[in-house]
Amino acid sequence: MSSGRIRTVRLVQRLRTLSEAECYARCYGWRGGDTVEVTKVEPQPIRSEMFVSGELLRSLFEDRLDTREPEAA
Repeated sequence: MSSGRIRTVRLVQRLRTLSEAECYARCYGWRGGDTVEVTKVEPQPIRSEMFVSGELLRSLFEDRLDTREPEAA
């Protein structure tokens, strides 16, 4: 059932897809002018020495608990 109102929204047809640099320039053009550049960031290598097994972590935690001073009551 129609409410009787005329549709006021027009459909917009894009002529072409905008690049990331063009989108940024349209949104933030007042900040950088024509200096917008799209760059790719290489992923950082994972340092394996940072990882600790769950068993080692548990035993280190138990050692810390054992060396604590008793709590005052």
